[in-house]
Amino acid sequence: MTDLTSGHRSGHPLDRPSSLGNLPNIVIALILLGGLGYVCYALVADLTGAVAVPWILLGLALLIALGFEFVNGFHDTANAVATVIYTHSLPAEFAVIWSGVFNFLGVLTASGAVAFGIISLLPVELIMQVGSSAGLAMVFALLIAAIVWNLGTWYFGLPASSSHTMVGSIIGVGLANQFLAPAGSATSGVDWSQAKNIGLSLLISPLFGFFLAGALLLLMKVVVRNKALYVEPKGNNPPPLWIRGLLILTCTLVSFFHGSNDGQKGMGLIMLILIGVVPTAFALNRTPDINYLETYKAASTAAGSVLGNYVKPGVTVAPADAKAKVAEAVRTRNWSDETTPALKIFIEQTTSQLSPYGSAAAVPAGLVSNTRNDMYLIGEALKLIDSKKLLPVSDADLKTIKTYHVATDNTTKFIPTWVKVAIALALGLGTMVGWKRIVVTVGEKIGKTHLTYGQGASAEIVAAATIGAADYLGLPVSTTHVLSSGVAGTMAANGTGLQMSTVRNLIMAWVLTLPASMALSFVLFVVLRQII
Repeated sequence: MTDLTSGHRSGHPLDRPSSLGNLPNIVIALILLGGLGYVCYALVADLTGAVAVPWILLGLALLIALGFEFVNGFHDTANAVATVIYTHSLPAEFAVIWSGVFNFLGVLTASGAVAFGIISLLPVELIMQVGSSAGLAMVFALLIAAIVWNLGTWYFGLPASSSHTMVGSIIGVGLANQFLAPAGSATSGVDWSQAKNIGLSLLISPLFGFFLAGALLLLMKVVVRNKALYVEPKGNNPPPLWIRGLLILTCTLVSFFHGSNDGQKGMGLIMLILIGVVPTAFALNRTPDINYLETYKAASTAAGSVLGNYVKPGVTVAPADAKAKVAEAVRTRNWSDETTPALKIFIEQTTSQLSPYGSAAAVPAGLVSNTRNDMYLIGEALKLIDSKKLLPVSDADLKTIKTYHVATDNTTKFIPTWVKVAIALALGLGTMVGWKRIVVTVGEKIGKTHLTYGQGASAEIVAAATIGAADYLGLPVSTTHVLSSGVAGTMAANGTGLQMSTVRNLIMAWVLTLPASMALSFVLFVVLRQII
């Protein structure tokens, strides 16, 4: 088999004709036009009444963020269609459109847990001051670094991980933030505990893909004794109906879960941009029902009362120092005796600012940014209690604190529908433009033989299950690594051998992605801090 760029043999699965004619192009054009129209309409509607919208800066920032998701489509979404194309289960054009539709649905139904899990890696003060020069430099640095690395690996046909790239870029920005801070200043860098959890999910998931896909193929050979499933497809004939249905189902699930998991990275970054550039419109969630703030106020009162039970006798904090004490606890991730009364006072101060207003839309523009930052800081402090267990509390009191934490997150961590639609369009368009390079690598260059029906099914089943589980747990995983390692695992289990040059390149991309993206974002952040 030869490389896509230099031609391939007759009967190649990428040459399989589609009976749909120009229908796919017409459908794509209609979806793009409809989606873009909705996004523009919803964005303008959200910005109506906003104070001093910097349109050029907002447009540039959104363009770069969507550019990241567009390039992400080159890599990760293309993996979902490789197996159905190379097993002749679907024609290439139809497979790409089918995958794009379910990526779209996955993005629209995403919870946002992965999005804000990724964002929580960033230094807290940069998130709270995202509209400042440092905050804008942060967003631009990590986005540009991720795009540059993804484009480079795509050019060489390497299925590198957009998840690894984004995490590396965020860590690079955090390290640069510490590097630029004056000596002795209270500046935070990277949340290494969160980075460890995310890093483990990114590291372990490809190993799961390799061994589980291989084991599933061996199990399938024992249970399903049909030799045709384990040899190279003959001509352009599709597989047996049941295996074809299974391959299409798993392609659908991988596409859906990819949209739900990977699409959230772009969502979180776009929300940072919107909060930083147009805080009056996006700093607080304006979409819930009219009683939303009343629920928040009641939860904050209950949480403040609970915290009062854990203030040690004789420990007091001046109201003017409460916010600084809470910020110190969040920065250092340590809980002192003074943190408890400080958090209680800070919660009461923040709630009193909101008391006169019945809804988020009624909060004056001048208070929006400060209120959002205060509530975000409170949420990060509450995380130290309900996740880190730094303040031992009873189960009943912990339930009250968690209820308030949810109310706080609902106020500051939200994703408008038009953002999800914009991300879905960028992902889908990227897939349709750049899918072939990665598909050829996965389908032809990992193993020494053509991908069989059984190998495709095993790799896709494991990939769908792994990505779905990670999405449920709010952890980012790499669709690229899970699926490509799953294909490699089936090749090894089948005894047909691996193309070690490709495997070596994949491992190199896997190993180098984190340090390379960290270095790129570190340098870009330092440079942009001097420019912006």
